[in-house]
Amino acid sequence: MENIHPPISGYPQKKRLLSLDVLRGITVVGMILVNNSGGKLSYDSLQHSVWNGLTLCDLVFPFFLFIMGISTYIALSKFHFQASGPVIRKILKRTLVILCIGWAIHWFHFICEGDFFPLAHLRLTGVLPRIALCYCAVSFVALYVKPKYIGWIIGFLIIGYTVLLGIGNGYTPDSTNILANIDRNVLGTDHLYHKSPIDPEGLTSTLAAIAHTLIGFCCGRIILAKEALEQKTLKLFVAGFILMACGFVLAEALPLNKRIWSPTFVLVTCGLAAMLQAVLIYFIDMKEKKNWCRFFEIFGVNPLFLYVLSEVAAIVIGATGSKPVIYEGIHSLIADPYLASAVYALAFTLLMGACGYPLYKKKIYIKI
Repeated sequence: MENIHPPISGYPQKKRLLSLDVLRGITVVGMILVNNSGGKLSYDSLQHSVWNGLTLCDLVFPFFLFIMGISTYIALSKFHFQASGPVIRKILKRTLVILCIGWAIHWFHFICEGDFFPLAHLRLTGVLPRIALCYCAVSFVALYVKPKYIGWIIGFLIIGYTVLLGIGNGYTPDSTNILANIDRNVLGTDHLYHKSPIDPEGLTSTLAAIAHTLIGFCCGRIILAKEALEQKTLKLFVAGFILMACGFVLAEALPLNKRIWSPTFVLVTCGLAAMLQAVLIYFIDMKEKKNWCRFFEIFGVNPLFLYVLSEVAAIVIGATGSKPVIYEGIHSLIADPYLASAVYALAFTLLMGACGYPLYKKKIYIKI
């Protein structure tokens, strides 16, 4: 459903919302870039915050979930948000496919290390499983909850999650954290992220990510509203600014934290994403300044396919021992290890773009 757009009010018939494709592409490029640094040293902006804080790297995944919320609204509007057998089957099928691809990537990583049956310690969480769960939850909310109540669901999830963090050492980066305890009891330690006691895509924090995606869904309603494009764009920007401002105001008491997907992290990143989407609508869709955005459009029309391809390619390159050889070759030309690492990541991202270009030219959209 992600890449199928119905006609949008304020646009010519059958015209895609190019600015949404571009923002999605910027986000996927960012996801690939930050996941594939060449060496052990990397610029701070290309690394996730160790705990509290916010870097550019921390923005890419929340932006993707926000965009997925918009895309889900646009896709389900074709069916007038009416539940039916075909619609429900499509949602469940897509959810299962994304889940299975996420688990298959983890499995493939073990296979490349010689472990062909890692069922006892296969990670069940991760980026793709979180995308699947958020997509599924938001889709069913859209089908079965009246629009006027969706805001209440968002509020309930954010406030409830805030209370949960408050009563359970939610901002403590160790195994006493309530999120870690719940995830361990539900999924088991062996099926979680192993590099820290708190899984950054844990099952419990997915509740906040669902609220996050629902905010994007509501912004999709603004974009599809039957009013002038200028007015909708202004509303979207103002809504984003209010969300961002509320998040920063509350950040003193409730720190910004990507690893636990804190309530203020939801507000700030959704606000920034909405503001950027509004800016892109203004320049790309209204002012038609499009010459610069083709590169990002390539990634934006096949986002999950290129992301999955990047994950598989990174595993293969790592398993064959090619990565350190390539990095050292770059490092021999670029003395600065930080810059050399960034150049490797950029080269890898450009390779993924080269893979996506023929699909873009032939208008082939691989829907995952």
